[in-house]
Amino acid sequence: MFDWSVVAYAAPLLAHGVVMTLQISIVAGILGLTIGLLAGLASLSGVRPIELLVRGYVDFIRGTPLLIQIFLVFFALPVVGLRLSEYWAGVVALALNSGAYIAEVVRGSVGSVEKGQSEAALSIGMVRRQVLWWVLMPQAWRPMVPSLTNDLITLTKNSSLLSVISVYELTRAGQAIISTHFAPFEIYLLLALYYYLLIAALSWVSRRLERSLPTW
Repeated sequence: MFDWSVVAYAAPLLAHGVVMTLQISIVAGILGLTIGLLAGLASLSGVRPIELLVRGYVDFIRGTPLLIQIFLVFFALPVVGLRLSEYWAGVVALALNSGAYIAEVVRGSVGSVEKGQSEAALSIGMVRRQVLWWVLMPQAWRPMVPSLTNDLITLTKNSSLLSVISVYELTRAGQAIISTHFAPFEIYLLLALYYYLLIAALSWVSRRLERSLPTW
C-alpha cells in the first residue's frame, strides 16, 4: 500500500536536494559552456596541434562512460597531488563531460555559416578573429541554443550519478531517506516527479530564451 506519510515527510527534505542539484547544474553548466566554447573555437583555429588536442579530448569524453570520468576525477587526481572535495570533483567531471559535447555544437554551428560571408569579411580588411566574433558567432549562436539547453538538461539528469561519490544532491538525499524508512517505491516516484518538474522548468526557460533571440 502506498505510504503517503513517507511522502509528506520526504517532500521537504528532498527539496534541499533539488537546490543542490540546481546549484551543481548551474556551476557545472557555466564551466562546461566556457570549456566548450574555447575548445570549439580552438578546433577551428587552423593550428594542427591544437586541433588534434581538442579532437583527442572530445573523443576521450565521448568514448568513455560519465561514471568512469567521475571516478577518474575523484579517485585518480589525488594520486598526482590534486585532491578535490566530493562537490568539486563532481562539478569538474560534469563540466569536462559537457564541455566536449558543447565543443562539437560550437564547431558544427560555426562551420555551418555560409563560407562566402567569411570571404567577404576578409576581403574588406577584417582579420580572422574579427570575422569569427562579428560575423560567424552572431549567426551561429541562435542554432546553438537548442543544443546547448538540451546539454544543460542532460547535465542536470546526469548529476544524479554524483550520488556514487556521496555528493548530497537529489538522488543521494532520496537514498538516505530510503535507508531509514524502507519505502523505495514512494521515494523513487517522488524523485522522478522532482526531476520531471526541474527539467520542465529548464525546458520552459530554454524555449523563452530561444524565442527572444533575434533572427539573422
